[in-house]
Order: sequence, then C-alpha cells, then structure tokens
Amino acid sequence: MSTDKNIQTVKDFFAAIGRGDSEALLALVSEDIEWIIPGEDWPLAGTHRGHDGVADLLETASKSIETSTEPREFVAQGDRVLVVGFAKGKIKATNKTFRDDWVFAIAVRNGKLTNIREYVDTQALARAARVSNAQA
Repeated sequence: MSTDKNIQTVKDFFAAIGRGDSEALLALVSEDIEWIIPGEDWPLAGTHRGHDGVADLLETASKSIETSTEPREFVAQGDRVLVVGFAKGKIKATNKTFRDDWVFAIAVRNGKLTNIREYVDTQALARAARVSNAQA
C-alpha cells in the first residue's frame, strides 16, 4: 500500500476516535492489533491486544477520561506512520486536567492498523489520575 493510503487510513482512525465511533475504529484495525500505551498509575496504560483488547480500552477510556485529541502532523515511510499531536482532557475520577504532547508510531498492513505505540507524557497523565490526600 502507498504511504499516502497509509496516512489516509491513520487519518480515518483518528477521525473515528474524534467522533467516538468505535465500530469504525475497529474496522480500521487488524484482528491481531497490539496497542501499547506506556505508563503506570493511570487508567489506559498497558498493552491492549486484538479487537477485544481495543474494545476494552475504548470502554475504559469512555468511563474514565474526557479528552480531545488533535493530530497535527503525519510522517510516513513504508508501512510506518508517525503522528505528532496534542491532547487535553480530564480524568473523571479526580476531576484533574492534563495537557499532553504525543507521538503515535503506527504500522499499517493491507489497509489496517496492526501496531500502535504511543509516546505520551506519562507523568502528566499519572498526576491527573492521582488522588490527592485531600480527596481521599
């Protein structure tokens, strides 16, 4: 597949995220997708595999976080697409906000996302997810 088509597939993926359209999102990822979100002490961190893992991730995200994601730049070479972007939002459990510059490294094969590796500000997200002593 051409790099232009891979970029469009990734753009479609982010558009589905923005619409909250999990059905469209799942249609764009392979059955054996691996989505890695680094960090500890915040709800979305971990490795999520397959459609079930992505569906669980989306459900956890909708219950625990409010966010708007803005992909700003797409760079492609072969089957790899790097996306540079920005997110801001709030962790629902703590009502704390975060701002996060991020990069997603995405592999695309046969028109489907097969691997996503996020590079995010894990500290900002963990701070927003941490319950302070005053709230405990």
